[in-house]
Amino acid sequence: MTPAAPRVAVIGGGLAGITAAIALAEAGAAVTLLEARPRLGGATCSFTRDGLVVDTGQHVFLGCCTAYRGLLERLGMTAHAPLQGRFDVTVLAPGPSRPAGPPRRGRLRRAALPGPLHMLPALARYPFLSLTERCTVSRPALAMRRVDPADPVVDEQRFGDWLAARGQGDRARRALWDLFTVSALNIAGDDASLALAATVVKTGLLGRSNAADIGVPALPLGELHGDAAATLLAKLDAQVLIGAKVSAIDAAAQTPKTPPAHPSGPRFRLATAGAGTLPAEIAADAVVLAVPHEAAARLMPPGALPDGTVAGWAGLGASPIVNVHVIYDRPVTDLPFAAAVDSPVQWVFDRSRISGLDRSSPDRPQYLAISLSAADDYVDVPAARLRDRLVPALAELFPAARDARVIEFFVTRERRATFRQAPGSARLRPRPGTQLPGLVLAGAWTATGWPDTMEGAVRSGLAAAIELRRTVLSASWARTRPTTKTSTIGVSQ
Repeated sequence: MTPAAPRVAVIGGGLAGITAAIALAEAGAAVTLLEARPRLGGATCSFTRDGLVVDTGQHVFLGCCTAYRGLLERLGMTAHAPLQGRFDVTVLAPGPSRPAGPPRRGRLRRAALPGPLHMLPALARYPFLSLTERCTVSRPALAMRRVDPADPVVDEQRFGDWLAARGQGDRARRALWDLFTVSALNIAGDDASLALAATVVKTGLLGRSNAADIGVPALPLGELHGDAAATLLAKLDAQVLIGAKVSAIDAAAQTPKTPPAHPSGPRFRLATAGAGTLPAEIAADAVVLAVPHEAAARLMPPGALPDGTVAGWAGLGASPIVNVHVIYDRPVTDLPFAAAVDSPVQWVFDRSRISGLDRSSPDRPQYLAISLSAADDYVDVPAARLRDRLVPALAELFPAARDARVIEFFVTRERRATFRQAPGSARLRPRPGTQLPGLVLAGAWTATGWPDTMEGAVRSGLAAAIELRRTVLSASWARTRPTTKTSTIGVSQ
C-alpha cells in the first residue's frame, strides 16, 4: 500500500510562501497554504479604487533576479513582466531656474561591453557629477569587487562610511550611489549595511552586463502573483485557504531531539481562526512559517529556537515605503519610468495602462506613481501636505505637468515594507532550519544572502522547501514520489 503524501502547511501567502508551496506540491506533498488576508501575494498585491487597479507598491526586478524570474516562468507570467533590452534609466533633476525652467536630464544606459565595463561610458557622461567626481567613481567600484558580503565584519560597516573612505563625497553618494541602493535596500544610502549594498552593487552593476536590466510588471501585481499562484496551486491539488489566520503552532508531540511517538501521526497542529467553514485545527507533518519576522516570533513554538534568537529578530526593525499616486487630466511625460536627483521624487512610474485607466478620449488622463523608499520622513505626513510638496516637484521634472490639472491624488503607505537593512542585521537573520524537525522558516527577512526584495523572498521559499526535503520529508518523498523532479523554479548564484 502506498503511504499517504506528507502533509505540509505553509503559513503565509506572500512570495516566500507561494514559492515554497509550489515547490513542495510539485514534489508530491499534500500542501495547505494559509493566508490571513483575503488574497494571495503578501506585500505584492493590488486593490481597486473607483475602478482603478492600484498596486500596494511599485515593484521592479533586475535581470540578475534569477529565482524570481523562475517563479514568473512557472506561473506562466514571464511575458507579462518584460525586461529591458538593455539597462536604460532616464535621470531628471530640477533646472537651475526652478520651478519655471526646463529640467536637467541625464541618462544611464549600459554599453555593449562585458561587465563590469558596460557602465563606464554612461558614468563618464553622467551630468549630475563634476568631472572630478566622475573620475573617482571607479575607485570604489574596483574596491567593491574585493568585498565579501558574507563576511560578518563587512556587515557591521555603514555603506556611506565605506564610500567616503574611498573618495566619494556627499554629492556623489546622493546623485549616483543612492539611485541604486536606496530603492533596493529601503534605507538611507549612508546607513545601509555594507554587506547588503555590496550584494546589490556587485551582482547588479559589476557582474554580467545584463544583470541590472530592469523588469517592470505589465500586469497588476495581484494578477501577476496572487491570481496566477492560486491557479497553479489548484492544478497541483494544493489547498489554499484565504482569510485563515494561524494563532498557534502546537508541536507538543515532539521535542527537538525526539520525533512524534507515532511516526504516522502529525508532528504539528495549527490553531486557526477565520470566517466560513475554515477548520479550527489543521494537522501537518511539516510547517513552513513564511510570515514577517514579528509574526514569526509570536508563532514560534517553545524549543524551536533559543529564546534569545527569536527575541533578537525584533532588532531587525522595519522601514517604510510611501507611494504617491497622481492622476493628471492629460499626458505629462512619455517616459515609462524615471529616477530623480535633487528632488523629493525618487522614482516615478507611468501606470496609466496597467491600472486600466481610460485613455480613449482625446485628452487622455495619465496616472503617475511616485515610489518613496526609506520613507521615515513621509510615512506619517498627511496626504494634503504630501500633495503640496510632491505635485510641484513633479512639475519641476515634467514641464507639461505645470499646465495639467490633477484630477485625483492619493497615498498608500507600507509602514513595515521591509526590515531595516542596517549594519549588524545579518547576524539576526535566521537560516530556514529550526531545532524542531519539520518546522522551517521563510521570508525575505531570513538569511538568504540577498536584500529584502522579491528575489530574496523567492529564494527563501526555495530554501525552506529544500530544507524540508533534505530532512524530515526525504524518506516520505522516496516512498510516495520516487521519480519526482526538483521544482522547476530556478535559482542560480
